[in-house]
Amino acid sequence: MIVGVVPCAGASKRMGQPKALLQAHGETFVASAVNALRAGGCDVVFVVVPADVALKDAAAATGATVLLNPDPGEGPITSLRLVLAAVGGSAEGLVYLPVDHPLVRSATVASVIAAARATGAPLVVPTLQGDRGHPAYFSSVLFSELADPDLVGGARTVVHRHIEAATLLAVDDPGIRSDIDTPAAYAAAFGHAAPASDQVHA
Repeated sequence: MIVGVVPCAGASKRMGQPKALLQAHGETFVASAVNALRAGGCDVVFVVVPADVALKDAAAATGATVLLNPDPGEGPITSLRLVLAAVGGSAEGLVYLPVDHPLVRSATVASVIAAARATGAPLVVPTLQGDRGHPAYFSSVLFSELADPDLVGGARTVVHRHIEAATLLAVDDPGIRSDIDTPAAYAAAFGHAAPASDQVHA
């Protein structure tokens, strides 16, 4: 089983409103991420949200399995650990796609999964013109490291530890590098300002 993970329990301080609820070509960021993972071959997709009714409802509307992260203070790694606890030992790997990367194509997800299965690498990271991006694939052999409560730096630390053994997969998808976490980044990606927070929640 391949598990897709969309963490969106952060405070979205730089954006000033929940990124998961913003629109990307007619659907919410969270829906875009879930749909890319599902269409790309993930057998089950988890969305991890904070205690926010609007976010929970938006995540549930995608058909994903929704988990509540009541204490996301340490960052996305706390959401990732909730998913690992939920799936136990039933997954061969997971595909990690932050909610602020809504432009990733499903074909890229499929290519990442295919590369993982073809190479047996513990880690697969897509690249665009040599720069690494998302989504990253973590094999089950890395789950214990990700779940380690003493891990400093989150999933990025695990990536750095295993980068020499990783498959760096060149893809033609600018979405892997489109980190839309500020109003300026949103405007650059979509050509207009993000709607006001009250419109997003409507």
